[in-house]
Amino acid sequence: MNLLDMPVGQIARQIPGSTAVFNALGLDYCCGGKTPLGLAIHEKGLDTTETVNRLESLTARTSEGKDWSAAPDAELIDHLLNRYHRVHREQLNELVRLASRVEQVHGARPDCPVGLAQHLADMARELEAHMQKEEQILFPMLKAGQRAMATGPIKVMRHEHDDHAHALELLNELTNNLTLPKGACNTWRALFAGLQAFVDDLRQHIHLENNILFEGKATPQTPSLCCGACGG
Repeated sequence: MNLLDMPVGQIARQIPGSTAVFNALGLDYCCGGKTPLGLAIHEKGLDTTETVNRLESLTARTSEGKDWSAAPDAELIDHLLNRYHRVHREQLNELVRLASRVEQVHGARPDCPVGLAQHLADMARELEAHMQKEEQILFPMLKAGQRAMATGPIKVMRHEHDDHAHALELLNELTNNLTLPKGACNTWRALFAGLQAFVDDLRQHIHLENNILFEGKATPQTPSLCCGACGG
């Protein structure tokens, strides 16, 4: 279905991050959720092409297919910065807002994920500190070819990745493994769709760093220090 023909509420449920676009543009995806996007844009006097482009850019995030195992460190690092560091900041800011709204409106329900907003805020704080360490210390070292000197920072980053994994476990506990309850409103649905995208992104982010960048597989021109006796 063409985006312009889709109800705004359906887009909010199906395209993670779209609620941030709607909020910025003043489009109502809750009470006005049944309104087709094209009509909503017309009623607000917005630019159709610009609005659709912003929404389509969100769906493009999931269309990756590159094999990063042979890419140079610098190329992989730039990808991590643009695809994950920048996106996580956008995601968490919006997810905290959505979770706070759900708790505010539905906090009396026994299936409401009470405490989720605070947990996401804690995750955002920890992840921000982690990403800044990478951006300011580790990544510049790797880009400069100083892999031998990066052993300590890499060890710290791996440990913090384990902490992020534990935080995701608690997120699953708070949301009943991201299971939507019956009668969930559009905001609740948008929240869980966004959470699923964030979880998938964070896991892929950690995979690219732990299993490719930190292992040195992204720099094929760097000679191995292994003597070969181990069979590796």
